[in-house]
Amino acid sequence: METNLHTFHIPVMGTGYTADSPVRVAPLGLSSVISLVDDLLLERIRKHYSAEYNLPYEPIGRNVEDGRAKRITAYLNMVADIVDIRIAEIKALPYFENNEKSKYFTLLPDDSPLKKDWQRLILMDEGAKRDAAAKALDERIVPGSIDVNIMVKLDKINRDGRGRELADEFSDAKAALRGFAESKLNSAIVFSAGINQGLYNYMAQFKDFYRNTMGEIQKKIVVKVSDFRSAMIQGRFLARKGLEVHEFRIESSLNCGGHAFPANGTLLASVLKEIKDKRDQLIDQFKPQIERYYKKMGWEINALQNMEYPLLSVQGGLGNHGEDLRMREFFGVERTGWASPFLLVPEATSVDEKTRQMLADAKEEDFYLADTSPMGVPYNNIRGNGSELWHKKLADAGKPGSPCPKNFLISNIEFTKVPICTASRAYMRQKLAQIDAAEISEQEKEEQRAAVHVKNCICDHLGNSSLLELGIEDDAEKNPQAICPGPNTAWFDRFYTLEEMVDHIYGRCASLVPDVRPHMFVKEITMNMEWLTKLVKKWQGNLDELKVIEVSAKNLEEGMLYCNEIAKEKPYPGENLASIPQCVQRELANLKALMAEMVEKLPKFGMSEFTTSFSGA
Repeated sequence: METNLHTFHIPVMGTGYTADSPVRVAPLGLSSVISLVDDLLLERIRKHYSAEYNLPYEPIGRNVEDGRAKRITAYLNMVADIVDIRIAEIKALPYFENNEKSKYFTLLPDDSPLKKDWQRLILMDEGAKRDAAAKALDERIVPGSIDVNIMVKLDKINRDGRGRELADEFSDAKAALRGFAESKLNSAIVFSAGINQGLYNYMAQFKDFYRNTMGEIQKKIVVKVSDFRSAMIQGRFLARKGLEVHEFRIESSLNCGGHAFPANGTLLASVLKEIKDKRDQLIDQFKPQIERYYKKMGWEINALQNMEYPLLSVQGGLGNHGEDLRMREFFGVERTGWASPFLLVPEATSVDEKTRQMLADAKEEDFYLADTSPMGVPYNNIRGNGSELWHKKLADAGKPGSPCPKNFLISNIEFTKVPICTASRAYMRQKLAQIDAAEISEQEKEEQRAAVHVKNCICDHLGNSSLLELGIEDDAEKNPQAICPGPNTAWFDRFYTLEEMVDHIYGRCASLVPDVRPHMFVKEITMNMEWLTKLVKKWQGNLDELKVIEVSAKNLEEGMLYCNEIAKEKPYPGENLASIPQCVQRELANLKALMAEMVEKLPKFGMSEFTTSFSGA
């Protein structure tokens, strides 16, 4: 069943912000993505919605055997049931009235065949012919896709009540995968944050990820990538197991919400160009391997006759209709992802009002790449959020750190045999004591203490806003709110209706952002330069870090020059291409100065020159 009637989707945001987005928007034909990180949060939301829709609810306790997978399956099945209920209600509504049914069709892209048939229907005269057309149209009303997301790096081994390690299949990522695989959903799973070979191998146990005798795949695979090489590596690995990538979801490495994974200075424009130029390889390399696997398994090879190129989508920093067209028409991607702007759409996402207002009021300087995440990678953050204030209050009181109620991000074994989280009270207490005892200057101690204090309990706090918005919790002080918006949010300054945001994406209304907003490529360039500058400033002679700096500088230079070439193209409506050349000129000069600074630092560490050439130096 085709569930992508729109040219955009709402990507996963945090653990809670899109947890119930399918309940809100799937009945209106829009696709969105649920995070499977926090099954305990999903269980609480399941209880809430089961009561609201009078659905049966049996709690699945935290210590139930295979509880994580069972909670995820139960939640996803409930979401599917609610969406089915709402779709049936929409189908039962009359035409020719201003209701949810007319909203469903109005939201569709203007070139949608379904929308055009609806527009013809409302112009028809009463009679049997119109009744037949209306009945046929009802049959074509389908929900948006209820997709899910797994961060594959979050795959800790779990333990039983006696502290003994459980079998590998009960690890966080595999249990989440099993929860999705055993659900009734006909949708897609998005794999993000790298590659997990064990998880991909485990996926081969579930037949729903393969084509049936009709050539259909019940559960499709979407892989989030930051470059062509990653797409090829992951696509080949999956193909050896007979698994097809339905879609490669290309994301800006830094200009996004949530965790940011620096791609050594490679800009989104460069990635899109390479994938566009080499797209044929994305099936030519995979199909023979998939066919061999089906033959080995004795499966019907004819089921693969309709195998097509993987779809391409792109997300990260999109801000107006012109940029959306640049992605779809110039770079040839099928779909785009619009995330952070939907945090300001109460109909689409679950955000408490105080936090949502903070986003609406925030300026560019309020958004920054933080060291907040215990994962140890940059994390897009906003200053003054509830989690940050909560952690500061504890630190000021001499009791820094979280009690770590959920243990999703435990990985550190510096002081313990069993991994703990660097945002936890247990870790901070020991680390701060170690710093106090160190024979270093007080200034160095203060710098190291600050690096400890900055870690936030995001795996718990990212879900609190949704609990407050849904009324499951009512005390914001006891439920601090973390949020991880992309910096593009700065240009959206109020709450919006769903119709407003969709019309903005499709260019059917006056732009919701001002004309002076720089192009999305500009923000990505400046963020990469800020990131590289930090690397240079803290470099202390490490050869591996030097190589990263050299490669990043070269990639950034090439990417900026390519962005300048794009700026010579005819702009799409509302696309601020004119902002690119000035940015490139400024940042190329900054890059040259930064590399000159690096050259001056080399002799201090016994080096006379870069190991590779860089024209900007």
